[in-house]
Order: sequence, then C-alpha cells, then structure tokens
Amino acid sequence: MTRLNLSSVNSLRCVVVLALCVLPLAVTGCAGFIAGGAATTGLAVAQERSIGSAIDDTAIRLDINRRMFEVSDVMFAGVSLEVVEGRVLLTGNVPTPEDRVTAVRLAWLAPGVREVINEINIRDRGDLLHYLKDLRITSQLRFELLRDLAVKDINYSIETQNSVVFLMGIAQDKPELDRVTNHARNIPGVTKVVSYAVLKDDPKR
Repeated sequence: MTRLNLSSVNSLRCVVVLALCVLPLAVTGCAGFIAGGAATTGLAVAQERSIGSAIDDTAIRLDINRRMFEVSDVMFAGVSLEVVEGRVLLTGNVPTPEDRVTAVRLAWLAPGVREVINEINIRDRGDLLHYLKDLRITSQLRFELLRDLAVKDINYSIETQNSVVFLMGIAQDKPELDRVTNHARNIPGVTKVVSYAVLKDDPKR
C-alpha cells in the first residue's frame, strides 16, 4: 500500500476546501453559497478546533473512507469513524478479526493521524431494530446536549453501537464532561458509556 506524499496531502486539502465552497453554490446558487460558506466557517469558529484543524480532520476522514472502500465494501459499510484533531475513533461491526486489524491498519496509513482508537466489534451489525435503537439513543443524547446550556454541544461527536455510547470531542472542563457522560448514562437502553473526549486544556492537544 503506497502512502500519500506531501503533494497529495495538499491536493486532498484543496479538494476539501473546494467542496466546502463550491457545493452550496452548485445546489442553491449565489445566496446558497454565501449562506453555506458562512455556516461552515461559523461551525469551525464555534468549535474548539481551528478551521485548519477541521479541514485536516475532514481530509483524514475522506482518506480512510477511500482506503476502506478500495479494500472491502463490507468494511466500508460496517465501520464508522469520528476524527477530532487527528484522533480517529473506529466503531461498528466487521465479520472477522482480520477485518478489524485491517481497518486499524488502514486508519494509520492516512497522513495526519495521531491516534487510532479501535472499538470495532466482530459480529454482524444486527437487524433493523437494533440499528433504529442505536439511532434513537444518539438522537436523544444530541437533543439533551443541545438543551443543556452548561454544555457546548458542538464540540462533541456521538457514536452508538449495540447500545454502547462512544463520546469523542473537546470538553471545556471536567464538570462539563461529567454532565455529558451523565446525560448519556440516563438515556433508556444505554448499556455502557465510553468517553474519549479530552479536556480543552489537556497538554496532549
């Protein structure tokens, strides 16, 4: 497997920027372009991540998704990922242990990756009922965070797999992170909460 050189990485970043700028224009015209561009910039500014970091994370996500798709459409469909400041969280379900190892290996191949957290399960994703249950949990937790004025919800990513909630993002402080974790634990149907969120002032950032 070949690695992307510096030129390829820069090209990938340019594609991401271009997509963020051009897509709204193609869909809704000039007014949409202005509104879409403002929304994208506003999202990056509102988060603790810089705009450059957010673009880098998007490039990493695209790179990993491309690699997985080229290797296996089953892996591409079964594995979900979140990327925050170069930290990649892998969740989902794959058929074999070899697929699990391959998914982690492909994630590490993406330029800019600083950490890969592997929470992939080795089993079928489950039926539609389980999928809808996970979707309900994620939606309810997002709603709880949105209405909690003591939580800066935009800084958190949520993944729910088989009734287990995975949190990733950047917390303002420990009390805020505790509030988010407690919200997740109190949602009916949640069996476990796993947090990979880091504090805003964490030296590792």
